[in-house]
Amino acid sequence: MNQPAETDIVRRAYELWQQAGEPEGKDQEFYHQAEQELRNEDKSSPVRTPDNL
Repeated sequence: MNQPAETDIVRRAYELWQQAGEPEGKDQEFYHQAEQELRNEDKSSPVRTPDNL
């Protein structure tokens, strides 16, 4: 399973932070939330096999 790229996590965390009204002191919280979202997104993507290409 692939790990989300650091730049993707940071980009998503920034989006979440902006949507929440840019609260101070919550950077780690948004980073972890973004990381979890991207990991879950990766798990939900369909597995491509020769049968469904």
